Amino acid sequence: MTTSRAMRCRKSIISALLIFLAAHTPALLSDAFTAPIIVRTKKTNTPLQTRFDAEKDSSSSSSSEDAISDFCQGTNEFWRSLVIEPVRNYVDVQPAGSVVSETSDAFTKLTAPPEIPGIPRPVWLTILGSVPTGLVWYGYYKFSVEEELYQYEMQETGRVSGAGGYGTLFPFVYGILIGFPLSLLHVPGAELLIEAAGAWILLGQINLYKRVNELCMEGDVADELGLDEPPLYEWWAILPPPLDVVVGLRQVHFLSEYWRLKRGYPSEKDVIAEELFPFISMKERFTLKQFFRRPRYWFWFTSSWDDFDDIPFLKE
Repeated sequence: MTTSRAMRCRKSIISALLIFLAAHTPALLSDAFTAPIIVRTKKTNTPLQTRFDAEKDSSSSSSSEDAISDFCQGTNEFWRSLVIEPVRNYVDVQPAGSVVSETSDAFTKLTAPPEIPGIPRPVWLTILGSVPTGLVWYGYYKFSVEEELYQYEMQETGRVSGAGGYGTLFPFVYGILIGFPLSLLHVPGAELLIEAAGAWILLGQINLYKRVNELCMEGDVADELGLDEPPLYEWWAILPPPLDVVVGLRQVHFLSEYWRLKRGYPSEKDVIAEELFPFISMKERFTLKQFFRRPRYWFWFTSSWDDFDDIPFLKE
């Protein structure tokens, strides 16, 4: 990649990130500023203007969430319409237990259509499907978990915060399939199309981490999982490999655990996540410095190593 192309790619990603933040920041800021102001139905000594402002901010937050939901639904429906009917029929979301049950084998789980609540896909299963297929199956995983979350949110709240499997994966797929051949022919705009596709899937990944954090903190789920805080740093998605894989594997683990709880399945040991690579299943949301400073997080054979506390730049 040339220097100019690399710069355009970075600019594309930054622009897309700004668009994402612009779409989500109003709701977040509104929640932050209105949290201390509680609107009650009984008489209070709160000035009328203050209560009016609180109601207005709450309405603004709701409008923002509605706008995001409408955009995500429209995106999902548009890209779904471009997929041939036999494929749509196969991957239509099914009720939980339609194909996958607690005793289903690995092949059934790997080939099953999405279900609600979602199918628990632990790290070992995800690696089993992804590595032999050269990450082709991971594309199906990405589609399935996004579509499950999309349909689950719609069922639970009537609104969505993601574009689903169709709206997340297919803009990327079409962007690459169309943009790459055109770039070989030096067609103007081809590289921009590829960069936009990459930025879109990156934004979808950041949003996925955000939603997994929210799911893990809801109700009694955090207690069941032993979490005191959300497990993921969403921004780690923009880190270079292999650091982005660290947070990606943690997302796979905790989303799988969330769906396991929702289905009432018993806990099963994931050797890869819990023994071979301890960082995957750690309850602590560690920082980059903590990750590098504590080798016990890394691998099974470094679990007894001492921390690198004598390295100054790794100190908090």
